[in-house]
Amino acid sequence: MTNTIPAEDIKIDKIEWKQLWSLAALYGSIIIGWIAYHNYQPKLLVQFNFTDFTFLLIIVQGIILIITPLIAGKIGDRFRFKAGHRIPIISSGISFAAMVFMAVAFTLFSNPGEVFRWILPLLIVFWLVAMSIFTSPALSTLELFTPIDKLPTAMAILTIVANLVYSLEPVIVDLIDYLGAPITFMIGGVAVFVSGYALKKNSLSLFTNNPTKPRAEFKLDTQRSNYRYIFFLGVAVGIPTTLVFNYFPDILEATLFPVFNLEGKWLLVVALFISAIFSLPASNYVIKIGTTKSFWWSFLINSICLILIFIIGTPILLIAIMFIFIISFTVLSISSLPLAIERANYFEKVFCVGIFFSGMALPDGIVEVLQAMGY
Repeated sequence: MTNTIPAEDIKIDKIEWKQLWSLAALYGSIIIGWIAYHNYQPKLLVQFNFTDFTFLLIIVQGIILIITPLIAGKIGDRFRFKAGHRIPIISSGISFAAMVFMAVAFTLFSNPGEVFRWILPLLIVFWLVAMSIFTSPALSTLELFTPIDKLPTAMAILTIVANLVYSLEPVIVDLIDYLGAPITFMIGGVAVFVSGYALKKNSLSLFTNNPTKPRAEFKLDTQRSNYRYIFFLGVAVGIPTTLVFNYFPDILEATLFPVFNLEGKWLLVVALFISAIFSLPASNYVIKIGTTKSFWWSFLINSICLILIFIIGTPILLIAIMFIFIISFTVLSISSLPLAIERANYFEKVFCVGIFFSGMALPDGIVEVLQAMGY
């Protein structure tokens, strides 16, 4: 590969907040899109008599979410050195996703007959590919807007956005049900397109400001990307994330409902809100002791807490363990992606971010298959 410095690799001395918030807005729209997908996919399969394909679709979904980030990462790195930046693959994915959103909305509005209803499962697959193909290249731009030593702070912003959006999931689901599937997918397409356009516009203006000045951390990298380590980082975040959203509501409700008189989904909302509050202080901690130490300590504590949460039935102890879990999970979420970027070879930055998200998707894919099998 050529050693030409891409135009995007300019020196960044401070966080570029406008670009970072554009990325955060896009990330938020992606999460809302996933919430809409998980809310409507089972309903649409029932509505159009595709329930026999549920298990197959779950397997296809898992494969897509694991494989697509790797492909998108390879293409993204190629564009970095061919076009000077990775924006074309991001723009293409966003446009594709927006078109699929609109196609699903049109299909549902038109109430297709027997022949055309077969378009729907294909659109669902296309939608999964579209949402996956730009997510890892888009989130890999985090390192373009932030000095390497401030990456945890930037990651804290994305964590805050993610946790706040997920904490609003019950409200979002009610709103989605009120609006109906066609309007929901139409709004989703507009939201992804607008936030993606804002990221593209702000990013391109940054790349053209001073393309002759290389980034402070740029060097002709001789280290090999540690693929297995980066994949493990993704899995390490994916396991608690999967357990939090799939099992915690039931566990929390079973033990804590007599104390707080709240359903499990609302107890999870409280936990995610607390995580959002602690994100910025946690990022300062990560910067102070380093991403490697932060990751391993939070991973160890988080793993112990996960085991205890599944076996403890005493409310007071569960509340204490949950608080420790929330803090360690926040630190784990903030330190993992920056550490993955640090361990990536300069010429494979986007691909390694794709490896990270493939690892993160693996536990959820396994759990969804097991749940579909009745376990």
